[in-house]
Amino acid sequence: MNLNLTTKNTGADVEIILVKNKKIKSDAKLLESIGFTGKDEECVLLPELKKIYVGCEEPKDKESIKIAVATAIKKLNSTNFKSATIKSKDNLSSYIEGLELGNYTFTKYKSKQDEKDEKNIYIQVENIDKDIQKEFEETIAICDAVNLTKDFVNTAPDDFFPDIMAKEAIKIAKENSLECKILDEDYLEKNGMNAMLAVGRASRHKSKLIHLTYKPKKKAKYKIALVGKGLTYDSGGLSLKPADFMVSMKSDKSGGSAVLGIMSAISALDLPIEVHGIVGAVENMIGGDAYKPDDVLVAKNGTTIEVRNTDAEGRLVLADCLCYAQDEIKDLDYIFDYATLTGACVVGVGHYTSGIMGNNTQLNHKFIEHSLEAGELATTLPFNRYLRKTIKSEIADISNIANTRYGGAITAGMFLDNFIKDKNKDKWIHIDIAGPAYVESAWGYNSVGASGAGVRMSIEFFKNL
Repeated sequence: MNLNLTTKNTGADVEIILVKNKKIKSDAKLLESIGFTGKDEECVLLPELKKIYVGCEEPKDKESIKIAVATAIKKLNSTNFKSATIKSKDNLSSYIEGLELGNYTFTKYKSKQDEKDEKNIYIQVENIDKDIQKEFEETIAICDAVNLTKDFVNTAPDDFFPDIMAKEAIKIAKENSLECKILDEDYLEKNGMNAMLAVGRASRHKSKLIHLTYKPKKKAKYKIALVGKGLTYDSGGLSLKPADFMVSMKSDKSGGSAVLGIMSAISALDLPIEVHGIVGAVENMIGGDAYKPDDVLVAKNGTTIEVRNTDAEGRLVLADCLCYAQDEIKDLDYIFDYATLTGACVVGVGHYTSGIMGNNTQLNHKFIEHSLEAGELATTLPFNRYLRKTIKSEIADISNIANTRYGGAITAGMFLDNFIKDKNKDKWIHIDIAGPAYVESAWGYNSVGASGAGVRMSIEFFKNL
């Protein structure tokens, strides 16, 4: 899809018209005759008039606009029309997101590819000044980052293992003038990153620590570390997942993929912040060299961890990566980690909402505020002293799972808190994206599969610093 800004009537093949508040202003009798009422996600094509009508009951709500526009672009894609125009008087970014995210499909593994011509879409605005042009370009960059993240997550595990993830990071670095370091298992061993090292031990694909850095041209006002769980596949290890739970585990790299996606867009936004993207790219498999329940691992900061379940592996990878971030990057203002960490988070808040955790209640709520503004649902899951006791170990400093099945998302977050230095406790947020990162049915303007969770919420936070 080619997206264009214009102030003129382009004479496109078809016009997309949003029916707001169910108020049909033109072609009313015709639309009434075919039962169109203007409800949300209700869409109809009038080929003779070359118009696509779509309902948008709450036109002041950005999400409603995005969903309506996404519904319309899907309708357009089912036709042979080659171009369309849509008018936007305000909320330009919502129209762009609806078009770009709603147009996304993942067809890499289809033997028969759709060879239809690429659509030309014209967004007609009243005038194009510097601010409008900037909003247009930045929103497209963000959407490209979201869709790139989706591509990474949707790719089959045999085509996207740690070495491939590292190569994609190198590609992103070259295209966006970022610094890039790829560290191997020798580095992990020499630097005491034994928790991360253990998780990938049984895989034929060697683990990689990815570190991308963006430094602005002007002096940075903030320094931020983004840490992502990059489990390119998770079998559960020796605590093997049931067969039906193993399907879709290619999505366990969603946190790391989100970090790569954010880093792919950050230079285009030209913000006065230094951003470090760190990904632990690992595959958790079974074999003679697999780490075991009852093992005791020593993390990078010296904390000893009793392994009681090898399927609680993401937190082990994040533990060492969080330590690495704090050891290697001085004077951090914020630390965010992203992970499809727990099924408990999905049970607690559903498929579409991320769980936000940390020690700084004010920061948690600030982040959620920007998440909702960006169009990503999020809610806080508060830490408490009683659940903290459930991850104590009798033989080590800490256990990698709690002694209760309840509050699993929170206890996982509390586990990670053990790897945050005291001086950084109030600067850190843990983002459990297990719910929205990968959903096996379409929702809103998201297609089946990956949604790119984490990208838009983070960029919105950065823009509002």
